[in-house]
Amino acid sequence: MQDLLMTAKIGKYDIQYIDVGKGVPVVLIHGLAGDYSAWTAQIQLLKDHYRVIAFDNRGAGKSTQVDEPISTQDLAKDTLGLMDFLNIPSAHVVGRSMGGAIAQHMALMSPERVKSLVLCASFAVLDPLGRRVLLNMREALEWRMSWADHARHSVQNFVSAEFFNTKQEQVKKIEALIGGETRLPACYSRQNEACQNHDTVDQLDLIKQPTLIMAGKNDPICSLTATEIMSQGIAGSETILFDNASHFFLMEQPEKFNQSLKHWLNITIYNSIELQGP
Repeated sequence: MQDLLMTAKIGKYDIQYIDVGKGVPVVLIHGLAGDYSAWTAQIQLLKDHYRVIAFDNRGAGKSTQVDEPISTQDLAKDTLGLMDFLNIPSAHVVGRSMGGAIAQHMALMSPERVKSLVLCASFAVLDPLGRRVLLNMREALEWRMSWADHARHSVQNFVSAEFFNTKQEQVKKIEALIGGETRLPACYSRQNEACQNHDTVDQLDLIKQPTLIMAGKNDPICSLTATEIMSQGIAGSETILFDNASHFFLMEQPEKFNQSLKHWLNITIYNSIELQGP
């Protein structure tokens, strides 16, 4: 899909994005690791039914990379800026890990622009275990300055023990994907810090959009504790848990995830259209 990549100037930053399909807009926001291609399977799943926008966050992929302080609020402003650039008044927003934290700020900053939220392996605040895991992964990169070493030290945090032990070829592919990063290590470190500083717990009750929360039961980064905080804090939210799965449950159990996402969007968008009337 790289041939579909385009560039938007958002403030002083170049943001690389793809915009495919037609219909109701769905914005996909990737997490701390990787870039827009983390959504490849979901882009293929949704593009025949919706207008799908996926992009590289500032500091990731082919978007502008600068060693500077950054917050999840900054990245939310970038995403809203991209929507402005594309003349999208409002969209259904799907965020993965850090992307879910960004999506929360979008809903809080500009509630009229976010029709619904899907928060995948995400958090309103990290618990002590999640903070330690992120700190360890950041230190592995900073000490070794090698994405391959970072991947080798980190991959076991992303998948369940069962998956790691029984799906070695897939684990190698995930490790190769993480180890093939080209971004500045400093940008990863800055966004790692942004995740650790993210805290919307006291504002969750202000999120009124229909919200689906999905999480892996064995996720050490965005744990069941973090999931429960969001589930209890966002009134009326729905939660789906993935047994025997971790932070990358989207890759561990792709059929369940894709079916859950598509069903949620179909129902939520249908209800939204019904409420608007003819």
